[in-house]
Amino acid sequence: MKRLWAPWRLDLIEAEAPPGCIFCDLPAQEGLAADRKNLILGRSRTSFAILNRYPYNNGHLMVIPRRHTADFTDLAVEELADLGRLLQLSLKALEKSYAPDGFNVGMNLGRAAGAGIAGHLHWHAVPRWNGDTNFMPVLADTKVMIEHLDRSWERLHEALSLLLSDHPSSSRSPSSA
Repeated sequence: MKRLWAPWRLDLIEAEAPPGCIFCDLPAQEGLAADRKNLILGRSRTSFAILNRYPYNNGHLMVIPRRHTADFTDLAVEELADLGRLLQLSLKALEKSYAPDGFNVGMNLGRAAGAGIAGHLHWHAVPRWNGDTNFMPVLADTKVMIEHLDRSWERLHEALSLLLSDHPSSSRSPSSA
């Protein structure tokens, strides 16, 4: 049997965890150039949306509170509302940009639940299409990604920017960072 490899996943598996918290450090770097480099799609008052650097599908993004917490029950009502609103807008941006047939939206709370970054909670939003599971993951344990992360950022940043600008009272434009 031939094997196909996805060596980019090995970087994630073998990498030592950087000091600090990536979900605190990346949004601290402001400006459009930093957001593009860090794959940050948009920012609201208390949260931000970012592409997953190791996606399950094209467009896989995460919505994350800016405040460092691993405890979902610790979120203030205002933070939870802002986080939920940014998740809604992110799903609309995914719909506009990719026209998926559905989504997986979820949060892994704690290492035992599968959280890769257990110290800072985050929602995953993964666009799905009918028939998007094929022989590659089943037979070769490899996922074929058809779009480069730079192109995904361009598509989703534009769509989310427009949506955020329509809701100025609850958010701010990602390029104003």
